[in-house]
Amino acid sequence: MTHYTFPKHFFWGSATSGPQSEGRFPDDGKGDNTWDYWFQQEPHRFHNGIGPDKTSQLYKHFREDIQLLKATGHNSFRTSIQWSRLFPKGTGEVNPEAVAFYNNYIDELLANNIEPFINLYHFDLPMALQEKGGWLNRDAVLAFEHYAKTCFELFGDRVRYWFTQNEPIVPVEYGYLYQGHYPCEVNLNHAIQVGFHSALASSLAIKAYREGKHDGQIGIILNLTPSYPRDPSNPKDVKAAQIADAFFNRSFLDVSVKGHFPKDLVKIIKALNMIPDYQPKDLAIIQQHTVDLLGINYYQPRRIKAKETPLPTNPHIPMPDDYFDYYDMPNKKINPYRGWEIYEKGIYDILINLRDHYGNIPCFIAENGMGVENENRYRNEAGYINDQYRIDFYKDHLRYVHQAITEGANCLGYHVWAGLDCWSWLNSYKNRYGLIEVDLSQNAQRRMKQSGLFFKQLSTQNGFSD
Repeated sequence: MTHYTFPKHFFWGSATSGPQSEGRFPDDGKGDNTWDYWFQQEPHRFHNGIGPDKTSQLYKHFREDIQLLKATGHNSFRTSIQWSRLFPKGTGEVNPEAVAFYNNYIDELLANNIEPFINLYHFDLPMALQEKGGWLNRDAVLAFEHYAKTCFELFGDRVRYWFTQNEPIVPVEYGYLYQGHYPCEVNLNHAIQVGFHSALASSLAIKAYREGKHDGQIGIILNLTPSYPRDPSNPKDVKAAQIADAFFNRSFLDVSVKGHFPKDLVKIIKALNMIPDYQPKDLAIIQQHTVDLLGINYYQPRRIKAKETPLPTNPHIPMPDDYFDYYDMPNKKINPYRGWEIYEKGIYDILINLRDHYGNIPCFIAENGMGVENENRYRNEAGYINDQYRIDFYKDHLRYVHQAITEGANCLGYHVWAGLDCWSWLNSYKNRYGLIEVDLSQNAQRRMKQSGLFFKQLSTQNGFSD
């Protein structure tokens, strides 16, 4: 039998976000964000017509939910403040109902010895700002800076771990290239501008945090998806994988940790004549205000080969995919419900890359999880879901996390997605991820799954045995 013991004070917990968990109620004072608006306009796009108003209703259930987090062994938990809850118009007056809610939420976590990890932005731009151009407009950057300062002032006396953004590449690629987020554009020029403004906004928030002399750390959460070439001995495949990595990983990783954009990506953008608008001081701000701590979301690898398919014409819209093709590797392990490859070693490769090329920055696994459809199939006689597949998924990844730590990677914790089943954008509740079931048909009743019992044991023992 092998026992995998993790470092002392390791962070065991889970993650969610405000827009995916809180819900919306008549008396809460929250303003519309882009998801609220999009659902109002096109509810048919959302699986089973379930929108952000019908999420897990944590706004009303947070005390019960925190007891369940405690029962599943959490010593830490990440969520986000909803910008449109705190500032219904994105700027202006603070919503007192939001201040009261987040104060109570944070205090309840601390009272149960659960360290709050608070993220500021999780894909939920206030609609009032989107109507003015959203992240294309520099005013959104300044509004975010003010929003961040306000959060630090209101809650920074108790929150020691802050994160500026979750997966900032996602609103860029899905909002402005692949039409999975509002405003559903296909415009690389806009995507580049939005990416630059997002990076600048993160740096300005970090600057504000440090100038406020708050007692804690501030970082960012990035979805790092390793780009593997089809044939590592083929220079064309290797170059294609490097370009994909520059677009989707290093675009924010290099900025956040090293303070500059990847040279190979800048070269491509210059060749396309798509350099974003910026002010001379912006690059210095980005260079000087990098993160203390990096959160890593890992779900799947990216398989890449040299460009083989012809570029579309009439007219041709430049896209990242002009520089590579995706490679469908045969015989891969796959989660059929998401269509995602399961490649556990990817989590090790990320941590070793950070060790070797990013100063071994302090980091933690901020999301790792398995979404499964129709989990009722696995309900046992006692009425609980026996999700052994999720337990196996965690263990298979944790073995590689443990290996990376023994080889010197500076990994401080492991958070799963998610503690409770939560709403997932256009997919709503199609795939469930939680340690704890949320039954929307039964007044959002909560029930622990078998994985929740496992996670309690994992945390208590600070490891597991095979």
